[in-house]
Amino acid sequence: MQRQITKLIVLFILVSTALSCANKRENKTEKPNILYIMSDDHTSQAWGIYGGILKDYVHTPAISRLAEEGCVLDNCLVSNSICVPSRASILTGLYSHKSGVKTLGGKLNPAEENIAKVLQGGGYQTAIFGKWHLKLEPAGFDYYCVLPGQGNYWDPHMKTKENWEDGGKGGKQYYGFSTDIIANMTIEWIENRDSEKPFFAMCHFKATHEPFDYPDRFKNLYLDIEIPYPATLLDQGPETNGRTFKGQSMDNLKQRYLNATETEVLSRKGHTKYPGLPFSVEGLDNTEARKKTYQKFIKDFMRCGAAIDDNIDKLLNYIEEAGLDENTLVIYTADQGYFLGEHGWFDKRMIYEESAHMPFIIRYPKEIPAGSRNSDIIENVDFSALFADYAGVEYPETMQGFSFRENVNGNTAADWRKYGYYRYWAHSKDRPGHFGIRGDRYKLAFYYGNGLKANDYSATANILYWEFFDLQEDPDELHNAYHDPGNKELISELKQEIIRQRKMLGDTDKDNPEILKIIEAHWD
Repeated sequence: MQRQITKLIVLFILVSTALSCANKRENKTEKPNILYIMSDDHTSQAWGIYGGILKDYVHTPAISRLAEEGCVLDNCLVSNSICVPSRASILTGLYSHKSGVKTLGGKLNPAEENIAKVLQGGGYQTAIFGKWHLKLEPAGFDYYCVLPGQGNYWDPHMKTKENWEDGGKGGKQYYGFSTDIIANMTIEWIENRDSEKPFFAMCHFKATHEPFDYPDRFKNLYLDIEIPYPATLLDQGPETNGRTFKGQSMDNLKQRYLNATETEVLSRKGHTKYPGLPFSVEGLDNTEARKKTYQKFIKDFMRCGAAIDDNIDKLLNYIEEAGLDENTLVIYTADQGYFLGEHGWFDKRMIYEESAHMPFIIRYPKEIPAGSRNSDIIENVDFSALFADYAGVEYPETMQGFSFRENVNGNTAADWRKYGYYRYWAHSKDRPGHFGIRGDRYKLAFYYGNGLKANDYSATANILYWEFFDLQEDPDELHNAYHDPGNKELISELKQEIIRQRKMLGDTDKDNPEILKIIEAHWD
């Protein structure tokens, strides 16, 4: 009997010890790691998982894998579709008018609050690799190694705390293709981190930004293949659909290719040097020239994207092999969308769908249903709130985002936003300053056409100020329906919604009398 009692006591001690160890392991990994992967301009049309004419041509097996294992956002929107402001909004949780980073010339003050600082204060190790683009030294990161400005695709210089200098100075040169280098740096840092702490790693690729370069392993991809053309590739201007502006024409990209060929600046070592030159449209009419430009552009873009996918695969495989996949939140997104020939355009900036939509996948096996999709309206200012939510840290009251953790788990709150607010602060004649809202079905934008004295842009008079699109009836935004008689009452309601959004978010233009006068004169 005594022997049996002794055995029971020993068994009890062993079980208790095992449970205690298990609880310790669980507590140790309670806070998830966060791996945030972001590319530049890698628009949803080139992801495959969003459909479209490129679906069967893009090389994106890793993106498809993430989509199968996580949740895809169908209505994730950028609040200002340009690189520097978008990146500032993601880090600060603030719209451009609050962060003060409104245009490409903006700078993120290291003294300002950002989500990396918040996570760092909550016990996270933090690091960022690749494209920073916010001018001043990164703050809130235990380690950083970032490109100066836009950076180079090949053999880039990258800056750390040890060799930081503001502007394009400082740094050390690394040899190879930037996408490969940035992914490898991220893996190396995770491998050598303090494993007692959760990590927050931001892996920011330069790709697929112009000039859309790619490593040699993808140079033969799409040879002797004609890629399908967007239905609106040959659109020549506002006359075709009643829009208020011309936009960045594909013909401008053609001229850039020709200029680069003519000047013989063909080295692939700089950040504005195009691959695959020389380029010629000799003997071609305007239609043929635009089509040839598109074929070069889209093939280079998809090759560049293939290198991103290659490295996403490398990152996912490392996370899995290291046993980190179950407790690591993985996100892949782009800082904004991009026109791939739609409306005859390339570039971004506008509230149109191809530009304003941010492709986004989130995977967290412990919680997020695999192979799911979410159609709620999410904005880039929300990313910071999501990170804070998963990290279990208090989200600063000064930030404007909302966590969408419950949304991706299928539990959308009844009071979740119905409209996303957008404002493009820079201004040019072809791409004027504007603000507006985008809902599930309707989009309304006011093109005030003034760049503000603070931005050193002169005013440009518009002929038309308003654009309205019914995305259900006209998903490709081919007809500005603002003046259609049957839309008057609906548009009036949407104008009130714009006013409500501007007051709620604090974007009232109280210091911009030029714009207030334009609004007063052309609101009705």
